[in-house]
Amino acid sequence: MTDPVVPPAPPSAPSSPPSSGRGIKIALAVSVALNLAIAGAIAGAWMKDGPARGAPRDLTFGPFSEAFSPEDRRALRKSLMDRAPGFRASREAARAEFTSLLGALRADPFDPAAVQSALAAIEARNAGRLELGRSLIEARITQMSESDRLAFADRLEKGLGRRAKD
Repeated sequence: MTDPVVPPAPPSAPSSPPSSGRGIKIALAVSVALNLAIAGAIAGAWMKDGPARGAPRDLTFGPFSEAFSPEDRRALRKSLMDRAPGFRASREAARAEFTSLLGALRADPFDPAAVQSALAAIEARNAGRLELGRSLIEARITQMSESDRLAFADRLEKGLGRRAKD
């Protein structure tokens, strides 16, 4: 008896080299960090037990602040004050929004529409601030030389790694 003849396997499609997910991971980390940093800065500005009234507060860009050079941080703060001169003063409006939310939460009878309205006002303010922070950071990064941008990416990645271990 003879063994059946097995036809040769069809040639497989050439496999493409595995793509590096590092760039995607960095982009995702930057996006998440930006959102958290700006939201954290906003929430911190609203906290009742923060620095004493009248004490200067540093406007921070979260993990980006550590990654930017001192010159970049100064330029970002200046850009922020130029584009949103009322940024610091808007804390009073934010406090009023939270006061409205607290009133709606404690109302008897409870009115879900009032809570929804108060939360929508807070969300709108946060969205505006997040957009402003994103555009300022984006503008600063696009103005960097390649070597400055790569050094920034290295510092940001290093800073994000430290935060993940905390």
